[in-house]
Amino acid sequence: MVGPPSSEDQQAARTRLKIAIVVLVGVSAGLITFQGGGSLVQIGVAVAAGLVLGAALLAYLTHIAT
Repeated sequence: MVGPPSSEDQQAARTRLKIAIVVLVGVSAGLITFQGGGSLVQIGVAVAAGLVLGAALLAYLTHIAT
């Protein structure tokens, strides 16, 4: 029988979810720029900006959830 996950397992899952949210926002920004016909530099800037905005979104969501 499987017991409840330990607090370490729960924390690891939360960390993976947070990383996934930030990466999803960053990659999404890059894909939108790619589909718009952007150059490699523009795509790179869009991904970097998306990662920053994803981190800001995550910080905001974490703040309002606690």
